[in-house]
Amino acid sequence: MFDFLVISSKPTKSGFDIFPKFRLYPKSEDLMIRGGDFYAIWLEDQGIWSTVEGDALNAIDRELDKYVQDHKNQFDGSSVRVLHMWDSDSGMIDKWHKFCQKQSRDSYQPLDETLVFSNSPVNKADHASKRLSYALEPCDISAYDKLMSVLYSPEERHKIEWAIGAIVTGDSKTIQKFLVLYGAPKTGKSTILNIIQMLFDGYYSVFDAKSLGSSGHQFALESFKNNPLVAIQHDGDLSRIEDNTRLNSLVSHELMEVNEKYKTSYSNRFKAFLFLGTNKPVKITDSKSGLLRRLIDVTPTGERVSRKEYDLAMKKIPFELGGIACHCRDVYLKNPGYYDEYVPVHMMGASNDFYNFVIDSYHIFKRDDGTTEKAAWSMYTQYCEDAKVAYPYTRRVFREELKTYFREYNDDFDLEDGSRVKRYYKGFKTDIFEKRNDTPKEETKIVNRSWIHMDESKESVFDKMCSECPAQYATSNETPSVEWSKVVTKLSDIDTSKLHYVKVPINHIVIDFDIKDENGKKSFELNQKAASKFPETYAEISKGGQGIHLHYIYTGDPEELSRIFDTNVEIKVFTGKSSLRRKLTKCNNVPIATISSGLPLREVRKMIDFTVYKNEKAIRTIIKKSLSKEYPPHSTKCSIDFIKDTLDKAYESGMSYDVSDMQNAIIAFAAQSTNKAEYCLKMTKEMHFTSDSPADPIKADHENLVFYDVEVFPNLFLVCYKLRGEGNPVVRLINPRPEDIEELMRFNLVGFNCRRYDNHMLWACLLGWSNEQIYNLSQKIINSKKGENREYFFGEAYNVSYTDIYDFASASNKKSLKKLEIEMGIHHHELGIRWDEPVPKDKWELVASYCDDDVLATEAAFDYLKADWIARQILADLAGMTVNDTTNTLTTKIIFGNNKKPQSEFNYRDLSKPVEHLDNETLYFLKEACPEMMARPHVGWDCENLDEVPFGRESLLPYFPGYEYKNGKSTYRGIEVGEGGLVLAKPGMYGNVALLDVSSMHPHSAIAEVLFGVQYTKAFREIVEGRVSIKHEAWNEVDHMLGGKLRTYIQRVKDGEFTAKDLANALKTAINSVYGLTKAGFENAFRDLRNKDNIVAKRGALFMVDLANAVIDKGFEVAHIKTDSIKIPDATPEIIQFVMDFGKRYGYTFEHEATYDRMCLVNDAVYIAKYKTAEECERMYGYIPEKNRKYSGEWTATGKQFQVPYVFKTLFSKEQVKFEDLCETFSVQSALYLDMNESLPDVSDAEKDLDKLKEKYKKGKISDFLFESEGTVLEEKIKTGHDYHFVGKVGQFCPIIPGNGGGLLRREQNGNYYAASGTTGYRWMESELVRDSGNYDIIDRTYYNKLVDDAVEVISQYCDFEWFVSDDPYVPKNEFMNQSEEEPLPWAV
Repeated sequence: MFDFLVISSKPTKSGFDIFPKFRLYPKSEDLMIRGGDFYAIWLEDQGIWSTVEGDALNAIDRELDKYVQDHKNQFDGSSVRVLHMWDSDSGMIDKWHKFCQKQSRDSYQPLDETLVFSNSPVNKADHASKRLSYALEPCDISAYDKLMSVLYSPEERHKIEWAIGAIVTGDSKTIQKFLVLYGAPKTGKSTILNIIQMLFDGYYSVFDAKSLGSSGHQFALESFKNNPLVAIQHDGDLSRIEDNTRLNSLVSHELMEVNEKYKTSYSNRFKAFLFLGTNKPVKITDSKSGLLRRLIDVTPTGERVSRKEYDLAMKKIPFELGGIACHCRDVYLKNPGYYDEYVPVHMMGASNDFYNFVIDSYHIFKRDDGTTEKAAWSMYTQYCEDAKVAYPYTRRVFREELKTYFREYNDDFDLEDGSRVKRYYKGFKTDIFEKRNDTPKEETKIVNRSWIHMDESKESVFDKMCSECPAQYATSNETPSVEWSKVVTKLSDIDTSKLHYVKVPINHIVIDFDIKDENGKKSFELNQKAASKFPETYAEISKGGQGIHLHYIYTGDPEELSRIFDTNVEIKVFTGKSSLRRKLTKCNNVPIATISSGLPLREVRKMIDFTVYKNEKAIRTIIKKSLSKEYPPHSTKCSIDFIKDTLDKAYESGMSYDVSDMQNAIIAFAAQSTNKAEYCLKMTKEMHFTSDSPADPIKADHENLVFYDVEVFPNLFLVCYKLRGEGNPVVRLINPRPEDIEELMRFNLVGFNCRRYDNHMLWACLLGWSNEQIYNLSQKIINSKKGENREYFFGEAYNVSYTDIYDFASASNKKSLKKLEIEMGIHHHELGIRWDEPVPKDKWELVASYCDDDVLATEAAFDYLKADWIARQILADLAGMTVNDTTNTLTTKIIFGNNKKPQSEFNYRDLSKPVEHLDNETLYFLKEACPEMMARPHVGWDCENLDEVPFGRESLLPYFPGYEYKNGKSTYRGIEVGEGGLVLAKPGMYGNVALLDVSSMHPHSAIAEVLFGVQYTKAFREIVEGRVSIKHEAWNEVDHMLGGKLRTYIQRVKDGEFTAKDLANALKTAINSVYGLTKAGFENAFRDLRNKDNIVAKRGALFMVDLANAVIDKGFEVAHIKTDSIKIPDATPEIIQFVMDFGKRYGYTFEHEATYDRMCLVNDAVYIAKYKTAEECERMYGYIPEKNRKYSGEWTATGKQFQVPYVFKTLFSKEQVKFEDLCETFSVQSALYLDMNESLPDVSDAEKDLDKLKEKYKKGKISDFLFESEGTVLEEKIKTGHDYHFVGKVGQFCPIIPGNGGGLLRREQNGNYYAASGTTGYRWMESELVRDSGNYDIIDRTYYNKLVDDAVEVISQYCDFEWFVSDDPYVPKNEFMNQSEEEPLPWAV
């Protein structure tokens, strides 16, 4: 038992409680505490320290269970309750944390400061928490030799192997060197770095060299926080080092100050040896640079190994790791100080202009063995001119730098001729430039062929080696003849060409290759190919003649080996009574090799009882620990097997769970397996990531709704909530405990966008995450692209809330809470504190107040969107699901029921081809649903005027000959058709414009195509038609729809519980959801993989092209088409009826929505129009279109230019302008700031100068020193001209006359500030401040007057503006059927 643990018991009413107690003294030898928290525990059964707290908890629980088992006789059959650590309700975990965090003092030793190999003896005092998977011992390293001999010269190879050897011996912790592999891309740098990672798996980390050389990167050492022995960067950059102090200190293993995010700084002495791969030379500014004496540069040869040889070699490397480490150790030990005086001349030549000058003058300096400063300076200035050195040294710097290359420097020196000279350099150091020639040369064995060659004539190495092993012949049933205890014959006594069994030593293993070809037959060729990738050893042909057996001596514990290496490749280990079945036919004569690495180990799982899988939370914890390889034996394959086993048990138990958001992470983890990637990926395909039924919503204990919101900062997690109803206070939870969140979840929680954010913050807190972890989760969700943040969500967290306002809001109401606040006219303010910085404790009250306001706004939004809420309740009721389920989920359930894959019923066709046949069920459905469309056969537009339709051109359904979808674009009749619907415009001024709109175009396209098959299209049609019937309160028609499901709602409408409009809106929400799902890129029940061209929208678009041409053929203009509507100037009743009849032939019903007396169309999205009066419409048509009845003689605007309230009221409606009309809402993705710089100095010139300076620096025209010095001065000057006040992402502002306290509105991005779109040239103030001041005279009306002038100008391009806004009548251009000369569509391509 652990020395810090005591198992105790106490009697209870029903029996006994068994629980752990923790010793405060004496000092524990089994437990380490660091920083006031758990650090590591010694696991005696595994012979290793573990830093995983879960291991400690599991171990304590095992001791509890063992105690109960050992003392069961003492309880006399009484009930025994074990208070396990895993059970949060037991309270033991709280006692443990109190013991670790508050009662115990720090007591720890650094872990893993020495490499531990698989054959290294380890005890508690070694403080090891990991081991390498291979033994340190010699073995064949031919694959490694092959790569190194080609990729690196002997000299460069020696550098690499010396460095690896230093790490293997442990000396690297004190050696002040680092290795830089410098060369062109794809020359072998990453190859050796990958091998180093394999050699020191678990002992290395990756780092960012550029940040180490940057003075402004305060967290650059964070990647070294676990004190790795090796640090690697594959593609680094030290070509622009600002400050090499940190890098020098790191390589020198000096005591350094370390900053980690959101933690206090601390001092540490790092022991890592650095390896850096780079395509750019390391910046060595001068010969005295600290980097110069610490850097060992390695340059690849540039030669390449063929892809086939490379792949083969890299697959063999894992088997050679022990031999590589052993070889490199020996290289290092031959001369540990070999590189003590090493100078990286190659790197200096690539980055140091002065070194190149000395090289250029080498022969002169060597001949004279000295020089005067004057002569050398003259040579240097000439060299700089010839070599175009951008930044030559000053003479003072030159004087000091040249001293490096000479042994003496004298201010006065007497020459041999008796003359005296000033400043003379003597004793040129030629040794700096002389290449060392004592690098050991090694002959390399190169293997270019398969080493497996079998021969019947060869003498068996195995027969000789195992001649004294017990052996016996097999029976006719191919089993051993007698028990092994009775066997007296040896292998040398029997004929090995006959089937026999032999008892081999336990460390003698056989890899059995039994691979089959595509026909299922064993294949010698495939087996030979696979076996050739293993280290060279003795091999035999199997008894059947197609398999291959490789024999090895395994240096580890054979009982720990997995028996499966890969599909049809087994590892045979002969323990106990097992023996090798063998029949010698063919073999090679290679000695039996030893092997220590590269083979998978058996899965040794901890005893985890599935009874702890209480819910999805427990499953997630197990998966996360498995992905971190926290469960032994810490291999990818075993972790994947464990995850699959966990999910299998959860699935079979019938519990509800959904961990599909973790699927991508599990697949990525599986793909990283070195030897078992294919197997692991196969296992992921068989995993049950969700249960058959979705996770149950968290049961609420109270009926009343509770509105809530959260705020997340690095040091502050705040939850505010209130019970629904005026006067109820807002309750604040500041840095809540998991218990607080658990209590909060008992309520019916309502949030705004909470399903995709707030719920997950609550769930993380419930799991016991720290503020820092919750903040990091928040940032990942916020900063991920749409669709990519799903991997950070918790499956169970979706149902934490009762409902989500943003989710049930209709499409037109889906906007941010801040925009809704502005729209509702309620108090809105931004916090003014950056979200990515810790909040000072004295500001926590301010943050809480802000969160209070958001909770109140959430409740207000809920009431404001009452109609949408009613719609959600109705849909949830129809679907038999909850109001927290999404609209898409509810709609899917209503239409498809429990069928999760209805796509087999779907119909999809090529719209350019005629349809010659339909099955009877489809035909009957369409004749009922679209009678006019099915009344007679269809012909393409190119056949309509022919007397006789060519054979094969008639179609049961409308089709569109010549339509083509290619490379993501659609064309038809010379027009490029949009993928979401047709939009065409002919800008101009028009009168008597009929606006004709297809009723529910997209839904009727789906119905006319029977898109979901007859059964499901019928259900969808009932929703579409039901909505229309409900609007007209045709209850008899509604009564039988959807199997009578709407019947109860009819009565509720009649009872006044809600209106017919509310019920119709609910169905409209479902209808809109269906179209969105048919074109969605994500997997859902409505998605048809054949539907590449969005057939629902495309059918409508192609129809509108046909309609536009048909209208023009009738002699009318088409001014505008917008997806499902057409605007026809000078329209008559006849052309309106023609359009309606034309639509019915395609399955569409047009509505005459309105007639405009006049309309000015600016582009395809912007126009201003005036409705004809109801009386005029009555005279023209005998009826009044709906909008003319409602808005008779009024103006209407579409598109922002004319919709601006000030513009619309001033020019058209003549309504009074209110304060709200002088406010503008701006929003950005990053953050808005007001720059209150009106009274500050003008620094625009300095900003321009800084931009120019940056441009010069990017082009390499100025030095680092000049850029930094001048840039710093300019930046300091620029700061004096700005006073940025944080606003938020959204705000409402008024333009302000200069001199009245307004600021420039700026958006921040990556530390830079830019003008917010649409604000340039004006100063702004938050509208609330203006309203509160009551001084509206400071509003800058020139902003709005310019908008008015712009609107007048654009209308004047098409007509006389004064006439357009007057009441003067419009005079029609032409009469009905007045045929004009045929002209093409104005937008035709």
